[in-house]
Amino acid sequence: MDDAERLAWLEAQAEAAYDKMYDARSPSDATALYSDAKEALHGAIGLANELGQEAQRLMARLFHIKAVFRSQFT
Repeated sequence: MDDAERLAWLEAQAEAAYDKMYDARSPSDATALYSDAKEALHGAIGLANELGQEAQRLMARLFHIKAVFRSQFT
């Protein structure tokens, strides 16, 4: 997997975890999925920065997911 594919994969993992948060059966499940989404986005942001790419879109997505979790799951 090259860097561009890894970046896309990390972003896809974050989005999958975020989507699954809405189907979580317990608060602890939602928290674990939230953590997975954050971890994947942090990885994507780090990789984007290493590649000299703009990471603002990824950071905005991370902030959005944090806001949703805090308002709907806590």
